[in-house]
Formats: sequence, structure tokens, C-alpha cells
Amino acid sequence: MSKQNVQKHYALEKHREKEKTRSKNSSTNFLLSKHWKKIYPIGLHKTGSSLSLSSLSLTLSQTSNDSSITDSSSITPLDQKISLALRLIASSREKKEVNSTTCNKNVARTVSPARSPSPSPSPSEEEFMRRCNWITSTSDKVYVQFHDECWGVPVYDDHQLFELLALCGMLMDFNWTEILKRRDQIREAFGGFNANHVAKMGESEIEELTSNTSLNLAENRVRCIVDNAKCIVKIVREFGSFSSYMWNYVNYKPIINRFRHPRNVPLRTPKAETISKDLLKKGFRFVGPVIVYSFMQAAGMTIDHLVDCFRHKDCVNLAERPWRHV
Repeated sequence: MSKQNVQKHYALEKHREKEKTRSKNSSTNFLLSKHWKKIYPIGLHKTGSSLSLSSLSLTLSQTSNDSSITDSSSITPLDQKISLALRLIASSREKKEVNSTTCNKNVARTVSPARSPSPSPSPSEEEFMRRCNWITSTSDKVYVQFHDECWGVPVYDDHQLFELLALCGMLMDFNWTEILKRRDQIREAFGGFNANHVAKMGESEIEELTSNTSLNLAENRVRCIVDNAKCIVKIVREFGSFSSYMWNYVNYKPIINRFRHPRNVPLRTPKAETISKDLLKKGFRFVGPVIVYSFMQAAGMTIDHLVDCFRHKDCVNLAERPWRHV
């Protein structure tokens, strides 16, 4: 064999070897590609970086719906399991995010009012009303009401003055609270303290009032009120009214005192002693100086609210008005 033929033979062998190697590499690439599709679903590529669940879910949804990439026959059971697992994980994460968002909104709604709390209701005015020291936190409501509305307010009506005189006479047996709780019953029993009506009460009516357990009045107390009513009728005939007779003792103008402490408030005064003597001369009963002064305080003939009591100024304003007896 010539040298030229040998060279051609080697060149041909070399060409055949190259063709075999090329064919072998092509076969190997096909097999690797087929196995990679089982590991990495269609549309995903092997990279060194990690993929988020959202990108995985998006890629899976795209590959499953995009027929241009692959057909359904190329998706293996392993691809379907991986796709389903990733979808479940992504769905769970989305639910958590939604719940977290809803929770944050609810918390914001709950917390937001706390940041700007509504103003607390202002205390009632009664908490700032300073009363006379003998009105305490344990005082009965009826007694507090009497202090706030009646005691020290000038009274000019004959019926009301007669009622107050009778109630003050009962202070020998009861205190103000006990008397005021039965005030309406006593007023009804004595016909609204119309002196003309009470003065005409007979023995049967007196016995009926005495036996009334709700009134709890002794016989001498009932008879005292009836006798005083008869005296008032005489005074009305002589002076025109019981009011004008009583207010004449203070020149028709209340006496304004400015006591700061309960110990300064007297139980009796020279004026009360003078009135008491005159009433006794006219036939009145149970009208001693102490009872008379209590009557003057209740009827507003004298203003004895302590100066730091909220009612002192109110009663003084009423006292400074012109005498308005009718």
C-alpha cells in the first residue's frame, strides 16, 4: 500500500471516529434532557439561586396552561405531584397573609379608639355643691332636698307658715328627717294646714288622727295643732294675715347672718324669745324660743346657711327682694 493510500485510510478512520463520537454525544444529551424534565418541571431551569413559592406557583400555572411549551402527554406523575404540593403551599401562605391582614385591620379598629379616648363625662354639679356642715354623705335624701329647696327660703303664705310652725313643734319628739318623711301624710291629715278647717276639728277627728299609726302623733300634739289653728284665725281677723303678723317682727325683711361654722349658729335669739312670749300670750302652745327660732330658719325669716354653702347666696338674693306678701 502506497503512502498516499495509507494517509487516505487514516483520514477516513478519523472521520468515522468523529461521526461515532458526535452520534454518541447526541444520544447522551437526549437521555439527560428526558431525565431533567422529570426532576425540573417544564418552564423551570436549574439555577444556583432559590425560587420563591409565588414564582414556582406562577411557573407551574403557566406551564400547565401553555400548550405551546409542551403537551399533556409529556407531564409525568411526578410533575403533577410537585405541582399540586407547591400549589397547596402557595394557597396556605396566601390564606395566612389574608388572615394576618384582616387581623391587623381589626386590631387597628380596636386600638384606634384607645388612642383618642372619648372625654369622660364631667362630674355632676352636685359634687361641687358645698352645703352646710350638718348635711353629710349619710344624710337622708329628703333632708338634703329640704335643705336645698326649702330651708331658708322666705315663706309668705299663711298655710305654709302654719305647716312649718306645726312641724317645728314636732322637733320636741322627732328629728327633721323623721318629720319630713311623713310630711305629705301630715299635710293631708290636717287639710293642707288651712287654719279655718283645722280649727273646726272635733273630738272624733282628733281621736281619728291620734289613732293613725302612720302619723305617729300623740294626742297632746294633735290638740296643740288644733288650738294653734284657732289662734291663727284670731290673728288673721286682727292683722289681716298670719304672714303679716309674723313678718312684722323682722320689719318684713329676712335677717341675713354670715356664719362660717355650725357652732356659730344659735339655738335661740332675743328676737325669737320676743316672738315666743307674744305667741304664748295669744294662746299658742309649744312655741318656746328654740321652736320659734327653728321656725324662723325654716320660713326664711332668718338666713342661717353657712357662707360657704351654695344656698347662702341664693337665699340672700331672695331676701334682698322687696317684701312681696299678698
